[in-house]
Amino acid sequence: MSRRTARPRRQRPSAPVQSSTCPCGLAETYEKCCDRFLRGEATAPTAEALMRSRYSAFVKRDEAYLLRTWHPRTRPPRVEFDPGMRWAGLEILETGDGTAFHTIGTVTFRASYRGGCLRERSRFERVDGAWVYVDGDIDEGEQGAQDF
Repeated sequence: MSRRTARPRRQRPSAPVQSSTCPCGLAETYEKCCDRFLRGEATAPTAEALMRSRYSAFVKRDEAYLLRTWHPRTRPPRVEFDPGMRWAGLEILETGDGTAFHTIGTVTFRASYRGGCLRERSRFERVDGAWVYVDGDIDEGEQGAQDF
């Protein structure tokens, strides 16, 4: 009986760890999508991008980002998070203006959460070149009330 020497096993190259998709609903990872806005590395280029990043901030409970991106004249002193709220998805229904060529814009969206959904038409303005959330009209036919 002959003895074989054990050869070291070849290691398979490990697949890169895939982050999950961004909470805002786009196909990018959170790191490549909204996280750069929340970290302050970039500003949202459109009202819709700001809306998406603010939704992600609600999912992540990032009060500092929400306050930073809220218009100074309508900004509350703080953001209260419902500890039982579990956001489940964002759907953009309509946008109006809100591009680099505009100073105001609107985004109508539906944000789903466990047990219901919120539909709002949000208003945005540019302040010192950056998009900020002003306020919104909540569709009373939908459940819940949370500003984005």
